[in-house]
Amino acid sequence: MTDTDKAAGTPGTPPAGPEAVKAIPVRHYGRYVSAVVALALLAAIVYAFSQGKINWGAVPDYFFDHRILTGVGKTLLLTVLSMVIGIVGGIVLAVMRLSKNPVTSSIAWFYIWFFRGTPVLVQLVVWFNLGLVFQYINLGPLYKDEWSDFMTPLLTALLGLGLNEAAYMAEICRAGLLAVDEGQTEAAHALGMSHGKTLRRIVIPQAMRVIVPPTGNEVINMLKTTSLVSVVQYPELFRYAQDIGQNSGAPVEMYFLAAAWYLIMTSVLSVGQYYVERYYARGSSRSLPPTPWQKVRAHLTTFSSRKVTA
Repeated sequence: MTDTDKAAGTPGTPPAGPEAVKAIPVRHYGRYVSAVVALALLAAIVYAFSQGKINWGAVPDYFFDHRILTGVGKTLLLTVLSMVIGIVGGIVLAVMRLSKNPVTSSIAWFYIWFFRGTPVLVQLVVWFNLGLVFQYINLGPLYKDEWSDFMTPLLTALLGLGLNEAAYMAEICRAGLLAVDEGQTEAAHALGMSHGKTLRRIVIPQAMRVIVPPTGNEVINMLKTTSLVSVVQYPELFRYAQDIGQNSGAPVEMYFLAAAWYLIMTSVLSVGQYYVERYYARGSSRSLPPTPWQKVRAHLTTFSSRKVTA
């Protein structure tokens, strides 16, 4: 057999396939360095707090105190009511802002400009001190009373938080409505649907995919912003924790306690936001994003398969 025959191989024998490439993962040393630095900073922070004269035992002692639980309930109530005012007002303002009527559009623009441009703390204080300017509130035959009796701390908190939130929700709702293609609105009008029915049946359901994620962030932000209403004498979580800290001689510990409760409530709201976003993601993606439990199971399965392979 000649060299040419050897190079060509035996007739009828399929040529040998390419050798498998053994992939060697690239080592990212920067990740290890950053992890070490992060752990060192965390250890330094823990060590610094351990050196302080903090009575950590006071936190669990008052964690389920009836005053703290009352403050948690009022904080949640204030958050829900303020967001209801903000969402309803935001939808109305968004529709006004998109209206072709220059009067309603200008009014909505001025409202959004004013309430977004002034701090919410200033708005709360202004509402609370309007009694210095108006002695009575007179709505004609509907209602008439002294301003101090009408503007209670709860109403002050709702107006200050709800009206401010409506300005932000108006921009969120407007962005969601503009995200829907105009062709669908035109097609609905061509089928004889009214403007209101088109909004309810066609535009708003699709706009919810854009509106829901930032709205969830606004709910969480509202929950934390309720701590500002302590300046208008409304008792909520932060105000109760502050009072307990002054009476018990452990003010810093009560601030940590309030922070822990805020973290718990925001964590629960974050989980709820995730599932709401997952619900509205149906139809926009081929597969829904995995739930937290599904992610944990996937990681455990991957770890078990690696362990068996090794």
